[in-house]
Amino acid sequence: MGHDHKLEIFRGLVKFKSNTQKIWGVLIFLTLITIVEVAFGIIKPAILTENYFLGMKVLNWIFIILTLVKAYYIAWDFMHLRDEKTSLRRAIVWTPIFLVAYLMFILLLEADYIYEVFTNGFVTWNF
Repeated sequence: MGHDHKLEIFRGLVKFKSNTQKIWGVLIFLTLITIVEVAFGIIKPAILTENYFLGMKVLNWIFIILTLVKAYYIAWDFMHLRDEKTSLRRAIVWTPIFLVAYLMFILLLEADYIYEVFTNGFVTWNF
């Protein structure tokens, strides 16, 4: 009962001849993303730090997106999520997505409440 692993990345755009080559290919891709993140963190281009998108600096959005791409490829290739059944992949991926969205909703709602209490209430800003 042999199990064939898929030897391509980027939805089949890059194909490899062996698992070892695929591991090196994914490692090089993840390394390049990390180098870009570190370079942006050191240089901090003014155009990315002065402009805002949805209340957050564009540079922070780039960091979040690149981190999600790295997490996707680590789970997809190194943790062999690609070779699992669709239902298991969906259970693994969608559960944290819903939990993170719920956590963000709670944090934003509570932050707005705390802001209103300190702005309009009897409690003062003392920190």
